[in-house]
Amino acid sequence: MVEVDAVRSVVGEVEDPEIRQSLETLGMLAALEVSESGEVRVLVSLAVGDGASQDRLTAEITTAAQTVEGVTAVRVEYQAMTDAERSALVAKVRGTAGVNGSNSTEISFGQPGNKTRIITISSGKGGVGKSSVTVNLAVALTKLGRRVGIIDADVWGFSIPKMLGVDRTPNVVDDLLLPPQAHGVAVMSMDYFVPDDQAVIWRGPMLHKAMEQFLVDVVWGDLDYLLIDLPPGTGDISISLSQFLPRAQSILVTTPQVTAQRVAKRAGLMANKVDQEIVGVVENMSWFTGNDGERYEIFGSGGGAALAEEMDIPLLAQIPLVPAMRVGADEGKPVIIADPDGEAAAAFAALAEAVEARRPRVRSHPELVIL
Repeated sequence: MVEVDAVRSVVGEVEDPEIRQSLETLGMLAALEVSESGEVRVLVSLAVGDGASQDRLTAEITTAAQTVEGVTAVRVEYQAMTDAERSALVAKVRGTAGVNGSNSTEISFGQPGNKTRIITISSGKGGVGKSSVTVNLAVALTKLGRRVGIIDADVWGFSIPKMLGVDRTPNVVDDLLLPPQAHGVAVMSMDYFVPDDQAVIWRGPMLHKAMEQFLVDVVWGDLDYLLIDLPPGTGDISISLSQFLPRAQSILVTTPQVTAQRVAKRAGLMANKVDQEIVGVVENMSWFTGNDGERYEIFGSGGGAALAEEMDIPLLAQIPLVPAMRVGADEGKPVIIADPDGEAAAAFAALAEAVEARRPRVRSHPELVIL
């Protein structure tokens, strides 16, 4: 005879792909039965979820149940949650939606006891590849077994969902948003809410509120990293996020070009102004390797090293210019996925290792940000 408790134990540990918490924790296991012949029937209550999510959940439940000796077959069925069950689920997950407590709007990220590392990806100018660095670093970190989310904070030039191949909008449970995922990375962006034929024409207060909602009203789950792809420069969004997340770290992105390095420095100066720790510099588009095996420094050389030396921070990585990165961005396949054995993928893997090694500093005083 198959022990029902044994099956329930392993099935209960399966995570809902939308919320990324266990079925048992979320109260989603409505019923679990085992027949004398070892056939398992699992009934799951869903608050949200599309066909792809159900297919994934069915596969994971089946695999988990089959680890118990004596199980001969698994049937997974679904039903909609009742209003009471849905309310109970919302109460449970609200504490993982970036807030402290069930009714609070205080942002929990960066607070003492919260393990999530917040890293902003910034530069003083556009066109240096911040989004490419953000996407590929995120996927590289997932390959190290880390849970990663991305906020696409470039409200005017959002691109992260397309670059990751996200093909749907967030699901909603009451007033909470469940961020879509691709390649193991959860993503929140204005891209989900703005039609292709419209521009975002917002001033400071609306931008401030949008960033707050991305932090408070999104169920991020138990993240190891939250990467934030900042817009160019040091404007309203950067200021708001420095106030929301005073413990955030920063990575500066530049190209080898001296002019780009000089402008990127301004993002570093802002980080210093608000007492934000800078992890280091990433130099993007460092060289192109031709068919002859030679490296061609199309955008010059030395910009990343010069910025790192001037700011007294490490040069974390030099990312080569490869066609697969451009193609992958257009097709929703980050280069670390599209060309895992290439030199760009190797550079991003090394970058992830470097970020892991640069642990946040220990602060001995409360943060005070005055701008």
